Amino acid sequence: MLFNSIDFLLFFPLVVCVFFLIPKKLRCVWLLVSSYYFYMSWNPKYALLIALSTVITYLSGLFIDKCSSNTYKKFIVAGSLISNLLILGIFKYANFAIYTLSAVLQRAGFAPIDKRLDLLLPVGISFYTFQALSYTLDVYKGRIKAEKNLIRYALFVSFFPQLVAGPIERSGHLLRQIQNIDKLRLWNYQRVRDGVLLMFWGLFQKLVIADRASLLVNEVYDHYQSYGFLEISIATFLFAFQIYCDFAGYTNIARGASNVMGFELMQNFRQPYFAISIKDFWRRWHISLTSWFTDYLYIPLGGNRKGDVRKYINIFIVFIVSGLWHGASWNFIVWGFVHAVYQVAGDIKDKLTDKVKVLKNSNNSLRLNDKNSLLFSDRLLRIIITFILVDIAWVFFASSSLRQALDMLIQMFTSFQMASIYEIGLDRGNWFMFWFGVGILTVVDVCHEMGKSIFAMVNKQLLYFRWLLYLGLIWSVIMFGIYGSKYDTSQFIYFQF
Repeated sequence: MLFNSIDFLLFFPLVVCVFFLIPKKLRCVWLLVSSYYFYMSWNPKYALLIALSTVITYLSGLFIDKCSSNTYKKFIVAGSLISNLLILGIFKYANFAIYTLSAVLQRAGFAPIDKRLDLLLPVGISFYTFQALSYTLDVYKGRIKAEKNLIRYALFVSFFPQLVAGPIERSGHLLRQIQNIDKLRLWNYQRVRDGVLLMFWGLFQKLVIADRASLLVNEVYDHYQSYGFLEISIATFLFAFQIYCDFAGYTNIARGASNVMGFELMQNFRQPYFAISIKDFWRRWHISLTSWFTDYLYIPLGGNRKGDVRKYINIFIVFIVSGLWHGASWNFIVWGFVHAVYQVAGDIKDKLTDKVKVLKNSNNSLRLNDKNSLLFSDRLLRIIITFILVDIAWVFFASSSLRQALDMLIQMFTSFQMASIYEIGLDRGNWFMFWFGVGILTVVDVCHEMGKSIFAMVNKQLLYFRWLLYLGLIWSVIMFGIYGSKYDTSQFIYFQF
């Protein structure tokens, strides 16, 4: 069941209405049943996998909490990690491992492996697996107490707004809200209104910007042999907005839906394309995953506590694992590797810059306005360079294989044929609507970058003006969203992870 589908339009109000009306003791049960129904709408049998992951980590938490021996606790944690990662590995990485081994054998002169596992990747398996594992690790570290109520814990793992594409919540945040579900103030007009508006803003990002950009991106990437530098560059530029608005759109719908019911999910994006460095970009992009890898992989590996060489090795490990988390394909691994190179190179550059005297005697004579102008110009230049670097890496992410990504990069710098910009997926009207959407997105992100909530600013306006903006947003989604010939819905990109 997709957020941008008629099914969800019927499902969500029903869930909310029943949630508001039933007795307090039944709220967790109702949301748990609703969450499993939501997940089973894709493939009912794969609900067994999320149930298995839930039971394993639930029991692990109880055993860790009751166990007095630190050695036994480590065995329990290891068992939870291995069993959950084994499930993830079989369904997501087994065929990739077989394919890679087969290619190695073939190059060595042996017969390739022809058999593959006939398995469909369960939607959202990477997200809920990491969320469940973080609970086990948090109990082991003593950050939280083990949850004894299986229903509450199962809801934490399967909470439907963020189940299939995050944000990856921590037990100290979402589970504690579930534990206090009886104390929720169900009806709050301002909270419900802001939640619904956030959902429509997410739909605007998805349907008006991301799905419109995908028309050109898919055309060029599927037939890249017919295009040259300009078209592939434009397609990659549009993909940057497609994936941002697609994923941030999902997150905003998830956060808005949760707010309607009284829950708060963590922020997953913070104006990533205003980043002034790759390190800054990863503080703003997919924040829940970045912080997960920082807390549960980078820091346990030693972080930056054991010298620069060890720190750089840890960075490469984290980013390569991050690439593999995104997809069982070499293009995702290379995408992670490229970002690791960016990050290490940036860190080395910063260390060298710190050793150079920035202020010179001539600079002291600059007027304050000139200094501010230089600071603004420097920041703008850094933002542009960072965006270009991120965009180059997106080529590997958007491609279906490493071979395609490399061929596209070669094609970009060897072919300079030019097609009409209005003949590669978007006509004049759709180009206008795309830039209209990006313009609105830019205004919103600039306000948020300045520390001003766009919703708070709107809510301070006169009543008629507020409702004019509300209805304008809803009307834009309905009228300017990209829909299939039979109102088919487009899947969110991160569902495949």
